[in-house]
Amino acid sequence: DQLDAMVAICRDEFRLPLAGLMCIPPAGDDPAAHFHMLAAMAARHGLAVISMGMSGDFEAAIAAGATHVRVGSAIFGHRA
Repeated sequence: DQLDAMVAICRDEFRLPLAGLMCIPPAGDDPAAHFHMLAAMAARHGLAVISMGMSGDFEAAIAAGATHVRVGSAIFGHRA
C-alpha cells in the first residue's frame, strides 16, 4: 500500500524519524471511518501521534484514538 511505501522511504532512504500521521476526511464523508482507518495505519507502523479531528468532529476523532485535535474555530470562532 502507498502508506507502507512512504513510511519505508522516509525511514530507510531519508532516515526521517516519523512521529505520526494526520488526516482530514473528505467533506461529506463519515469522518469516523477515516479516523479508525488512520488509527489502524498508525498502529501498524508503530506511530504514536495521531492528529485528526476538527471542531465539528473532534468527538469522533477522540473516540477513534486521536492524540491531537484541531479545535481552533470552536475556541476562537470562524475566520473572517
